[in-house]
Amino acid sequence: MIMYHTLLVRYGEISLKGKNRRRFEDALLRQVKLSLNGIPHGEMKKTFGRIYIDVDPDRWQDTANAVLQVFGVVSVCPVVRCPLDMDSIQNAAMELAQRASGSSFKIETKRVNKRFPLTTPAINHQLGGYVLSHSPGLTVDVHHPDFTIYLEVRHEGAFLYSESIPGLGGLPVGTSGRALVLLSGGIDSPVAGFLSMKRGITMEGLHFHSRPFTSERAQEKVEELTRLLSPYNTRRQIRLWLCHFTEIQKALQKNPYPELRITLMRRFMMRIAEGLARRRGMLAIVTGDSLGQVASQTMHSLHAINAVTHYPVLRPLVGMDKQEIIDVSRKIGTYETSILPHEDCCTVFLPQNPATRPTIAEAEEAESHLDVAGLVEEALDHTEMKRITPEIDLF
Repeated sequence: MIMYHTLLVRYGEISLKGKNRRRFEDALLRQVKLSLNGIPHGEMKKTFGRIYIDVDPDRWQDTANAVLQVFGVVSVCPVVRCPLDMDSIQNAAMELAQRASGSSFKIETKRVNKRFPLTTPAINHQLGGYVLSHSPGLTVDVHHPDFTIYLEVRHEGAFLYSESIPGLGGLPVGTSGRALVLLSGGIDSPVAGFLSMKRGITMEGLHFHSRPFTSERAQEKVEELTRLLSPYNTRRQIRLWLCHFTEIQKALQKNPYPELRITLMRRFMMRIAEGLARRRGMLAIVTGDSLGQVASQTMHSLHAINAVTHYPVLRPLVGMDKQEIIDVSRKIGTYETSILPHEDCCTVFLPQNPATRPTIAEAEEAESHLDVAGLVEEALDHTEMKRITPEIDLF
């Protein structure tokens, strides 16, 4: 049985950051350490564009699974570590070859320790010949092998691996600033939150509820979605802001422009989001809009809705179709919660024939019948915060 003593953690995009590279690497290292809180592990070392983590051989998979939740990690490789002599290296390589699947292989060596007596080509030749001679049915294919045995000859020992577990990629959370993600409880907005974190954003969530028109279960659903996203965020937690939207909904019900109700509602949400983002010192607003998916997501609607904010509005899903969004939601584990039949404030007050080509002038005319500033300020004053973690909610 192979005993893995070390994990090799690779990162990709970060290595292209030039003079800012160290800041991104330090952020990644912090997130990796945070992900391993409570999981036994040994020394963690950053070197040569990668991170090495000494692990308990019996729990290396737990350690790997935690690290794989960190944005910025491209892959994790379980590593066999052995002394710097060819007998030990050959035995370790044989163990990896016996575990691997396929009929062809190659050896790829990185000789960091230049004091090791054999050159890189000599190591490849001797190690490949040993595996080949002791493995009936295996052949060498240096161009398109079924598997590769990687060897790193370092000062502290020899490191061998053949398995690479793909990670999430992206940038470490916290390296791109903070943004407020509008969370409705549907399929799209949690995916937008996930993808914004993948680009290095520290997210906070904002949910609009209209109790008693929406149920307590609808809010619990959003809290559960936030909990599912929380392992990916800075400090493995997300601040979820809960905005009491009922008074605005009542005012819109009385407005003489029912076809503009969704447009007006989204304009109110954008104003409230901007107000909260300013108070929290955040730099952008994130929504789950996918262009053309529903009436409020046509180009005309987005133009009319965006007009009320000076903040950047990021829409990670804008070029994705519904199936692509569903595929991501299944991958990150939010889909089953998102489809629970608890209505949010948008669906409860949906007009029969919503406008699909509203103009800014039409929206402003409809809002002239409302105390816009007063309603926004009241909603902000009735916004509460919950701190959501993977395990518990901290009030």
